[in-house]
Amino acid sequence: MTRFMKWLGVVVVIFIAAPLVIVVPMSFSTARSLQFPPPGYGLGYYQAYFSDPSWLIPTWNSIIIATATTVLTMLLVVPATFALVRHQFRGRSIADLMMLMPLAVPSIVMAVGYYSYFGAMGIVHTHIGVVLAHTALAVPIAFLVLSANLKGFDRTLERAAMSLGASPTKTFIHVTLPILRPGLIISALFAFIHSFDETVVSIFISGRNAETLPRKMFDSIRQEADPVIAVISTLLFALVLLGLVGPRLVAALRNRRPRVQAA
Repeated sequence: MTRFMKWLGVVVVIFIAAPLVIVVPMSFSTARSLQFPPPGYGLGYYQAYFSDPSWLIPTWNSIIIATATTVLTMLLVVPATFALVRHQFRGRSIADLMMLMPLAVPSIVMAVGYYSYFGAMGIVHTHIGVVLAHTALAVPIAFLVLSANLKGFDRTLERAAMSLGASPTKTFIHVTLPILRPGLIISALFAFIHSFDETVVSIFISGRNAETLPRKMFDSIRQEADPVIAVISTLLFALVLLGLVGPRLVAALRNRRPRVQAA
């Protein structure tokens, strides 16, 4: 059974890594379209990406929109999570259900609803409209992560701080917030990634004025299969890999320094 699980794990890893084996070499290709294996290798499409405003503008739009979405999501989720997890009030179950509702509704249905509602408000094809739509979709994810951390929080630590004379505000800043910091960071990270990666709603809401990178990639693959898409995919994969490996490398270097000094 153990050997079977090991081989199953190998198969899963190969299945996950297979697209990268194709995409990464294609980003260095000299072909005029997406072609594997590449007929030659070069950095032409990397240069094309970093020098083409039609790609750079959607990239900056996605970063700005994802950042604004993260800030707005956390401003809404943090007080809502404390209210729903720590307090009992009439309609609490309904409020809890409404927080998770966007996860149960298909994205295409949400996109049509946002398009009609935001169209009446006059904010379709604007950055504000995209941020509001992405926030509505990111709130349930951030709420689930943060509520899981808050439910496992030991409130005796807060009671001990207040019994020693700390005010509720100081208790939150010096006790609650440091303990919940990992959950807050993970919630914000999920909100950012979800907004940056969202495609369906962006196709309906963003338009040309607030075009996001996923929308640009979708339009490009549908119209001309520009190999620059492989460049963007490779860069995004490199950023994710750096985010996963980087903290471990930093921690390993910090743990190694005392040993070197002791020696």
